[in-house]
Amino acid sequence: MTAFHSLDRATERSVSASPLLGSLVAEQRIEDVITGFRRDRAPAARRQVPAHQPELKHRFIYSLLHTTNHDEPAILREASLLGMDFTPPRAVLLIDAAVYILAPGAGGYDAAAEHQLQRAQQVIRAIVRFFRLPNDTICAYIGNGEVVVLKASDSKNLIMWAHKEDWSGQGSPLWMNLRALERAGEELLGHLRHEFNDAVCIGIGRHHAGVRGLARSYQDAQAALSLGRHFCSAGGVYCLDRLGIAAFIGISDDQTKADLATFLLSPLDHEPELLHTLNVFFAEDCLPSATAQRLNIHRNTLSYRLEKTASLLGLHPRRFDDAVQIRLALMLRQYRATSS
Repeated sequence: MTAFHSLDRATERSVSASPLLGSLVAEQRIEDVITGFRRDRAPAARRQVPAHQPELKHRFIYSLLHTTNHDEPAILREASLLGMDFTPPRAVLLIDAAVYILAPGAGGYDAAAEHQLQRAQQVIRAIVRFFRLPNDTICAYIGNGEVVVLKASDSKNLIMWAHKEDWSGQGSPLWMNLRALERAGEELLGHLRHEFNDAVCIGIGRHHAGVRGLARSYQDAQAALSLGRHFCSAGGVYCLDRLGIAAFIGISDDQTKADLATFLLSPLDHEPELLHTLNVFFAEDCLPSATAQRLNIHRNTLSYRLEKTASLLGLHPRRFDDAVQIRLALMLRQYRATSS
């Protein structure tokens, strides 16, 4: 049982460590709060969950991220009572600060659990300061040394980290905010390392529409964090589109892989000649002479096309790892086109 399941030991001692049961308890307790507020005739400005009940927020966000079958209007009402604003689109930043949060403390289990919660709250306060948030309502400790941030991911809220090319309109809107989110994540990582002097890593999820989309964004962030820790340098910021071959072999969801392929190749959407050149290049085992001969062009022309492709994609067809990514993306894109 982790510290997360001890968020409110006074009321949950008899509850099993099961996350599902914990979520059900949270939902019931939030409903109790809502019922109480419905009876409350106080002005709307006063209708907020008391500040001494942060465990409600942690439980609410945990349940939100681990369940996709939500009653969205009810969730929005509960979120409003907890002070959360789901008006702007949001994506999940998943921060693994286990080295710091789960560091051993003195005393027995209860003392250790309280120690972990205190450290998690310190991490949350550091995140609030970094993003200059008015409060910590969009941040939660979900156990096992992990903190989530439901980061507003529209252009207004990412202006500090956005570059003009991020909003060029290429590719799916699910992906186009990742560059700015990744830059924000890199700066946040440096801030947390400076604050706590411990290993931290961050997984970033895409924005998916609606409150239900937060669970999918969390799944993206989880997958990126897990793959990044296994295949990339430790203590980094991980996004699915930056994980290379690992993303294609490590993601189980076919739709996400197809979306990734479409995104990686989107700079070539209006470059049919370059796409054809790539397909021939791979069909000829990446041999320049054979490719040029089959295309009936000079080798210098082939080199020019490959270099132009590399500048557009950020992946070079003559580098092995990059070539594998491009090849897999082409195959997934072709498979998706023919199957649909």
